[in-house]
Amino acid sequence: MMHALTFVCVLELLHALPQCTIHASEFNLEGDYLMGGIFDVHHVLDPAYNDRPEAIDCTSFDPTSYRRFQLMRFSIEEINNSTNLLPNVSLGYEIFDHCSNTLNFPGLFKLLSVNGLIQPWSEPIKNLSKVPNVIAVVGPYTSTDITTVAPLFMVDLIPMVSYGAGSSFFSEKAKFPSFLRTVFSNTAIIDVIVNIIQHFNWRWVAFLNTDNDFGINGLDIFIKRIKDTEICLAYTKSINYQTNYSQMFKQIEAQRINVIIVVFVPRKTAEDLVMSAIKLNITNKVWIAGDTWSLNKWLPKEEGIQHIGTVLGISQPVVSIPGFSDFIYSTKSKTHCDSEPIINTEESTFCNQFCNCSGLSAETVISVDPSYSFSVYSAVYAIAHALHKALQCGSDSCNRNTTLYPHMVLAELKKLKFTLLNQSIEFDEYGDPKFGSYSIVFWNNSGDAEEIGFHKFQTPVNFFINSSRIQWYTKGEFFKYKSAPLDKYTFKGFKFFHCIYCDPYKCINCTYTEWSEPGSTSCNLRSVEYIPFTDIGAVLIMFGAVALVGLSLAMSVLFAINYNTPVVRSAGGPMCFLILGCLSLCSLSVFFYFGTPTTSSCILRFLPFLLFYTVCLASFVVRSFQIVCIFKMAAKFPKLYSWWMKYHGQWLIITVAFVTQAFLLLFGYFYSPPRPYNETVVYPDKIILSCEIDLDATSISVILLVFLCFLCFIFSYMGKDLPKNYNEAKAITFCLLLLILTWIIFATEYMLYHGKYIQTLNALAVLSSLYCFLLWYFLPKCYIIIFQPHKNTQQHFQGLIQNYTKTMSQ
Repeated sequence: MMHALTFVCVLELLHALPQCTIHASEFNLEGDYLMGGIFDVHHVLDPAYNDRPEAIDCTSFDPTSYRRFQLMRFSIEEINNSTNLLPNVSLGYEIFDHCSNTLNFPGLFKLLSVNGLIQPWSEPIKNLSKVPNVIAVVGPYTSTDITTVAPLFMVDLIPMVSYGAGSSFFSEKAKFPSFLRTVFSNTAIIDVIVNIIQHFNWRWVAFLNTDNDFGINGLDIFIKRIKDTEICLAYTKSINYQTNYSQMFKQIEAQRINVIIVVFVPRKTAEDLVMSAIKLNITNKVWIAGDTWSLNKWLPKEEGIQHIGTVLGISQPVVSIPGFSDFIYSTKSKTHCDSEPIINTEESTFCNQFCNCSGLSAETVISVDPSYSFSVYSAVYAIAHALHKALQCGSDSCNRNTTLYPHMVLAELKKLKFTLLNQSIEFDEYGDPKFGSYSIVFWNNSGDAEEIGFHKFQTPVNFFINSSRIQWYTKGEFFKYKSAPLDKYTFKGFKFFHCIYCDPYKCINCTYTEWSEPGSTSCNLRSVEYIPFTDIGAVLIMFGAVALVGLSLAMSVLFAINYNTPVVRSAGGPMCFLILGCLSLCSLSVFFYFGTPTTSSCILRFLPFLLFYTVCLASFVVRSFQIVCIFKMAAKFPKLYSWWMKYHGQWLIITVAFVTQAFLLLFGYFYSPPRPYNETVVYPDKIILSCEIDLDATSISVILLVFLCFLCFIFSYMGKDLPKNYNEAKAITFCLLLLILTWIIFATEYMLYHGKYIQTLNALAVLSSLYCFLLWYFLPKCYIIIFQPHKNTQQHFQGLIQNYTKTMSQ
């Protein structure tokens, strides 16, 4: 995968002539100690499912992430030039462009490597030569990326300081012991949002979030946070690149929702959402933007943005970092512009350590969204200060003889406290920052994000909004955002307000592929469930069907070799081959209970079993009748016995049963064949794919099977007092009892359970019906033939019959 990925990226560079190519040295810097960096400079445009390994196409460039990537480089260069921090120690870095959270592991393994070998789960190493490649890692940016890669670093307690991941579950130190972050968790962001909503006395809101760990966690926290407030969550939606925005906005309009919270979404998703709102002419709304896109540079200037309503936002305060602009200008001036791209293949062998971004000017890098800049800056400095403490550095030197392990840096990070750009950098016991604040911004008519308030943590006055600076689209009358009709219909009480289920406006009917909880204002897609061929239960049952065919074939061969022996003749002679063949044909039905149902598969689920099992039961009816005739009826009704033998009555009955069942099935399937059916009634949030059977069309076929089973049971039971060692009727009776018990159990399960696994249980019942006769009727015969040949003689059978005759005469 890595080689294919490298090849794709190199081709991209070669086709970019005559652009300049940034050297791999931007991603690598040698030093006494290395710091890892994970930045999503590129993204996969449209994540797609592949049925085979494919090279990923990381072509979507993110200038904001590129800015953060350069900020880490600047921070380390600044530290290396410092005489106070890490004196006489050079700090290097190994940075990777993490464009996919599932396919970029080669770079991560390099960060974990020890002398080029990956040993993330080895015993603690005792010598310096086997210390991991990096002492700590800055990043990744998103919560989903952290969830994917963090376990690799947590094992060896390698510090991972994220500059963007806000999901609250990263604060669980039992699962993420070496994780820290320089941004607040989702809980803090939700507090700011709720304060804004309560400040303006809004009650009827919509909440939009991305459909990943970050967004779902934010929604859960919001729901818990507003539980004891006057805020009512009228609409929620998890959005992604496939979201039908037209349908979503229709649902929001139908509920008369004026306040739309769009917090936990990536920048690209937010841009798509807002552009869709402009295109669909969505007006008169208040939008609350999250910190991932509230400082977006081009959206506030987009034509038509003023028509969507008023946009408020939450952002990290913009902190000016001295010297960064000069660093960017210096970096861009060093970019090589030759006639061909320069790729130093010896310096880096990783595709995600190239960046064909020479067309990006220094002005562009400096002017893009500065969100999370201080988070990156403080993360790098926090690791550097922890390293400074771990190396016992003084004013002019460090203890270079110290064997440094990542967990030593982690220990210093946890108790770290230092000042950076007039802010006291410190982490709490959960690895969350004890510094920082949030700015509240407003997108003004000039297309800028204007700061109108703040939310500070751990201070007496922690929340303020200057409402007079907001230019409401209602000409200053922000009170119109209150949901006056809502209070009348959906709130009651005086001091406390409770949402009740009602329909004051217009009900939206969900389609049959959607579902909605009671009182909800949005429709969610139902999950489609069926049993795939790869399901473990399906695999075991299909293996059982194949084994049955193999055993039937083996028994047929054994019976053919010993065809003239008494055991084979008493078991039915040529009829044995017919029964074994029909059992094998019946097993075909089992394979059609799995996979997506089609008309053909629905028909083949039942047709082979009903048709050929009829032949099996008819054969056992005849066999039971013959046993009774031989021992009881031959002497009393000689003419009937003579007629039976002359006209081969057994084959006549089997043929009549087969033809009758074939006609009934043909008529029933012509009248109303089984067809695919989507079960949408039992489970409101699921669609169970199954097959629908017309009971009127198939009931006679089933009745014929039940009649043959009942008739067979009567005849076999009549022969229960036959010779003990020559009792075919007793074996048939036992098989029939097992058959009846199997279908009683299945019928009970069918009445009590209606999930997707009823198909597996049905296939299991069919297979059990086949094994009833194979194991309990034919297998004992095989045992006698192979292991007790002395009982498979004419003399032995005659002796049994003579003893039985003497007993009956007495």
